[in-house]
Amino acid sequence: MRLKEIREENNLKQIEVANILKVSRSVYGMWEVEQDIIPLRRLNDFCNEFNVSFDYILELTDIKNYPNSHKDIDINKLKVRLTTLRKNAKLTQDKLSQKLEITRSLISKYEHSTNLILTSYLLEYSKYFNISSDYLIGKIDYIPKLNKTIKS
Repeated sequence: MRLKEIREENNLKQIEVANILKVSRSVYGMWEVEQDIIPLRRLNDFCNEFNVSFDYILELTDIKNYPNSHKDIDINKLKVRLTTLRKNAKLTQDKLSQKLEITRSLISKYEHSTNLILTSYLLEYSKYFNISSDYLIGKIDYIPKLNKTIKS
C-alpha cells in the first residue's frame, strides 16, 4: 500500500495522519507498515482526505485519482457488482471461495451486504478479476483499465 508515500508527499507525520483518521499513531503506524490492514471505511477516509483512488493506494494503478469519484462507499452497488462479477465468470460461491481462499459464507455475506468487505478481500477480488476497487465499491461508475495485469 502507498499510505507512507502519500503521507510523505504531504509532509505529514504519522501522528498527523492518525489524528485525521481519528486513530492512535500506533494503529496508523501498523497500517502503514502493513502489520495490520486498514479497515475499508478508514481507507475511504484516507483516500478522500488525500484525493487518491483506492486503486492507487492498493497499487493496482498509477492513476492517482479518477474524475467524478464519489466520496462514499456504496454498499448496494458493492453487493450487486460482487455478485454480477462472480456470476459473469460462471463461478459458484464455493468455486470463488476456493480461488480466493476465503470461506463461502464470507462471499455470501459480502454479496448480501451482511458484512462490509474487508480491505484485503477487496484487493483479492480486484486482483483475481483484474477490476477496479473503486468501481467495485461504487466510488466510480465506469470501469477504468488497470495498468497492471494481476490474475491470481
